[in-house]
This record gives sequence, structure tokens and C-alpha cells, in this order.
Amino acid sequence: MQTAGLDIGSRSIELVVLDSLTGEVLSSLEAETTPDIAAVCRRMVSQVSFDRLIVTGYGRALAEVAFGFPSVTEIKAYARGAQALFPGCRIVLDIGGQDTKVIALDGTGRAVNFEMNDRCAAGTGRFLEMTAAALKYDLSEFGAGALSGNDGVQISSMCAVFAESEVIGLLTRGALRQDIALAVHRAIATRAGSMLARMGIEPPIVFAGGAARNLCLAKLIRNQVKSELLIPPNPHMLGALGAALIAAD
Repeated sequence: MQTAGLDIGSRSIELVVLDSLTGEVLSSLEAETTPDIAAVCRRMVSQVSFDRLIVTGYGRALAEVAFGFPSVTEIKAYARGAQALFPGCRIVLDIGGQDTKVIALDGTGRAVNFEMNDRCAAGTGRFLEMTAAALKYDLSEFGAGALSGNDGVQISSMCAVFAESEVIGLLTRGALRQDIALAVHRAIATRAGSMLARMGIEPPIVFAGGAARNLCLAKLIRNQVKSELLIPPNPHMLGALGAALIAAD
């Protein structure tokens, strides 16, 4: 039997199809989230075959109505995916497009507690996007640019809108853009470290979500919490993987 997981996020949509017996990933797709989410999902699921599908992510309620797919929360999906890739892990940090989550696990893949920042874009992928644009960086190059920066600049606001204005102000005062980029990444790492500290740091920590592909951010969070970070090969696909595994379960 083939099972699928569909993760409808605020910035992107991921789909993973598994062989339910072996756990082998048979296919995976990703697409940008557009205003017509149902059309994107319909196109994606039409490209693969599966016997059972479970949806997760912030758009899961829409998929339940439009397609009749059962759903699970992102918390359960990320917990299941992390346990499959890193058996026995106890903490998952997910920095996605519009929220940041810290999930505590019991060592068997069951989520026992979580903290989520979902009220604003502070410290999320959207925060990175807005500040990268203000600094004229392509998002894929933002982390590398920050790694070449030096300390000495501080970002005082974690509001995405105010931080963007602060970045522009720093530029007009002559600050180097790579130094500002480093300050932006450090602010996000500090916020993530605070969330992990409140939840209770129990290494190693699984770092997932699209922001986990940012090497500077991973380095700064690792230094912030003084702990190893386990990053999946495709960290942005962890929710879809977890949903497909739950479908197999």
C-alpha cells in the first residue's frame, strides 16, 4: 500500500508518498502556496498515486472540506516524522513561514508539550524574507551573506514590519549589509533559544522547517543552546513525511 502526506503551509505545500511496508519515499513534490490553495493541492495529488492520504499544516481544514482527506495537526506530523528519522529524539524546533514551534517528545514519537509563536511573523521564515529583501539579498543567499558579517550591529525589534524599517535605517547610517544580516540571524536564533529554554533543552534537537536550510541560522542556534542540531536531509518536508507515516500507521 502507498500512503501520502500533504503539508499545506503558509508559504509552500509539500507532498510525500511512501511505501507503507518499507517506509521508502516513492515520490515527493513541492509547490508555492497561492491564493487558490485547492487548485495547487488538486494538481499535486493528481500527479501521484496513493491508497490513503493524510493532510496537515495550516490549510488542513480547507483540504478536509475540498477533498474529504482526514487531517492531523502539525504538532503530531512533525513529531512522527522526527521520530522516524531520529529515533528517540526529544525536542523538535520548526521554523516555518509564519510560525515557530518547539515540540517536546516522550522518546517514542508522541508529543507531550509544545510552544508556538503564531501571532506574528517574529522569528519566522517571513521575518527572514522581509529583512532579506530590505538588504537586497536573494533568500537562498541570505545565510551565506550573514556568515561573512561581523558582530557590532543589533536588531532591537522582532516585529517583521518594524525590523524592516530598522534595517533600512541601519543601512542609511552606513552599516554594512552583511553585518546587518548577521544581526537579523542572531535575533532569530536568540528568540528560538529562548523558546527552547522554556520548553527544556534535551539534546539532540531536531531542527526542521524551511529555515533549517539556512546554514548561518543553524550555526547560531547551535551556539545559542550549546547543543547538537539534527537537520533532516529535506527539513521542509518533515511535516508531509510525518503525515504519510501516520497514514501508514
